[in-house]
Amino acid sequence: MPPHDEDSARSEYPDEISRHEDRGVSTEFSADTARSTQRGVGIAALLLLGCFLLVLVLRHVHGAATAEAGEAAYSRPPPVDVIAARPATVGQDLVLPGETAAWYETTIYARVNGYVGKWLVDIGDHVKAGQVLAMIETPELDAELEAARAQLEASKAQLEARKADAEFSKSTNERWRDSPRGVVSDQERDSKKADYQGAQARLSAASAQVALDKSKVDQYAALAAFRQVKAPFDGTITERKIDIGNLVTAGSSSTTTPLYRMAQTDELRVFVDVPQSASGELMHAGVPAEIRAQGAIGGVFTGTTARSAESLNSQARTMRVEVDMPNARHTLVPGMYVNVAFRLPARGLVEVPAAALLFHASGIDVARVDASGNVNFSRVTIARDDGNLVELGSGVEPGDKLVLNISSQISAGQRVAAQDAEGPTNTAPAATADANAASARH
Repeated sequence: MPPHDEDSARSEYPDEISRHEDRGVSTEFSADTARSTQRGVGIAALLLLGCFLLVLVLRHVHGAATAEAGEAAYSRPPPVDVIAARPATVGQDLVLPGETAAWYETTIYARVNGYVGKWLVDIGDHVKAGQVLAMIETPELDAELEAARAQLEASKAQLEARKADAEFSKSTNERWRDSPRGVVSDQERDSKKADYQGAQARLSAASAQVALDKSKVDQYAALAAFRQVKAPFDGTITERKIDIGNLVTAGSSSTTTPLYRMAQTDELRVFVDVPQSASGELMHAGVPAEIRAQGAIGGVFTGTTARSAESLNSQARTMRVEVDMPNARHTLVPGMYVNVAFRLPARGLVEVPAAALLFHASGIDVARVDASGNVNFSRVTIARDDGNLVELGSGVEPGDKLVLNISSQISAGQRVAAQDAEGPTNTAPAATADANAASARH
């Protein structure tokens, strides 16, 4: 806008321009405002300083309390669980894994060469001793048997001819022998005697040939009887590996295919490997046992130890024991995994939990807590081990307080705060008093 226009506008609207200019922001502050601001800043600074001092005091107090609590905890005896050793007054139950086996079990092979003409029983069939299981066709054996019989008949005919020759030679020799001297010469008499002796020898040879040929017939006839495969005892067929037309070979080598497998399960044997610690009680026959089977055919059955190896396995340090178990209903079958429980008689030894034992390379120890609450270590020997409970042969007396699962940080002679499984005890009263004093200070 030109200067003259601006002047003319001011002259025309002087009041409005004055009102607009009065609305501007003032840059001047009063003295009261400045004092109020300074006072607020000072109060905030004092509050911050007070909070800082309070934090320092609280931190110092907390640190002192923590140090005091740590010192009290360090000086307080460590708590341990103890149990009192007690005499073993009842027999120990020893439960071991076992395996059932058939009373008799056999694999049946063919005794003659041929092929299967018929099989009469299958797996699961109960058979009697002597029952025919299968029929084997043996054309080669049949032909050899017929040939042997024909040869026997020929030998018998030859024997009859030799008998006739021997009779004739005998009578001729007798006539020439009894003739007066001078009628026949001595040479003719000796010739007839030699003919007689030769006839007797040929007769003996013919008789031996008949016996030989008869033995061959008997041999082939015995083999022909094996065309019928029979059960050797009463039992159950557990496996069949033949079918009609299968070629079979006599023998039981590794390359020969078996015909059947059968087992007698009216009574079972249960094999158990007994550890060395219990071998003395189970070495002899007559110890009662419980056979516990699981699964659909499970249950509890009774048995009795019948025999043992009476020697330990040098690697496992166990002794093989056999338990005889009646199984008239065929409830259990061979090859089952079972648990066998034996009731071992009490020996009057000290019984402790296995958790109280400390195993070292040099031996086995226990941690005993005395009346003053101090820990002492003692060497012990194990007489019988049942897994959870152990009977000790030496080193512990009934009533001794033994530490369970003792920490490796606790050393011999150290004081501890003993407590049993049912709650704290007064085994270490001095340690308990120190702990109560430290709690009171907090």
